[in-house]
Amino acid sequence: MSVILHIETATEACSVAVSEDGANIYSVDNFDELNQAGKKETNHSKRLGLFVDEAMSFTDNHAIPFDAVAVSSGPGSYTGLRIGVSMAKGICYGQNLKLISVPTLELLSVPVLLRYDDLPEDALLCPMLDARRMEVYCALYTRALKAVEGVDARIINEDSFKDYLDKHPVYFFGNGAEKCKSVISHPNAHWIDGIQLNAKYMAPIAERKFLREEYEDVAYFEPNYLKEFVAIKAKKLL
Repeated sequence: MSVILHIETATEACSVAVSEDGANIYSVDNFDELNQAGKKETNHSKRLGLFVDEAMSFTDNHAIPFDAVAVSSGPGSYTGLRIGVSMAKGICYGQNLKLISVPTLELLSVPVLLRYDDLPEDALLCPMLDARRMEVYCALYTRALKAVEGVDARIINEDSFKDYLDKHPVYFFGNGAEKCKSVISHPNAHWIDGIQLNAKYMAPIAERKFLREEYEDVAYFEPNYLKEFVAIKAKKLL
């Protein structure tokens, strides 16, 4: 039996979940707060600790000990990833648990596979996370989540993914896909709205890694930031 705590903080949303033998048994997130605020605000440093405490209270009340902690490993928000991985490491150290990394773009593809089981066999999935301007973090996967193109930071133009679109239906989704709709114009380009990162979708990937004993070194693991963090200097007030 495996019980895994899942942590997802790669974007402005924060979510935590618990799975048992690959089935989700508890989840909490701040999507409602973000929607009600009418704007995107990151408050992972405040919210994540509360969510983790709630998840641990749930397992304590049901006498379910954890076996591992899974964390969304990037790419994504530098600050969000750093907070999520730091929390995951702290729990692993404190409770002597295994650490599992879940690639963020693979995770983003899971709800698509769960909701749309009628996709063509040769369909390719292109999860996109917003980076800046016309740049996105993206990858290409088959329906079996086999990587066709690895994770990359890409500036999108009218020729992006043309070689694949000429041969396959490609489904674009994620918070970086919206700004690409008017740029990528191809009959095989399809757009799926409303797909968000959430810890409750981590279980299939994390459980597979747990069974294969694909763990990370808690001391040395770092997120896949993909790009170096660049601090912006504040303007001097005259």
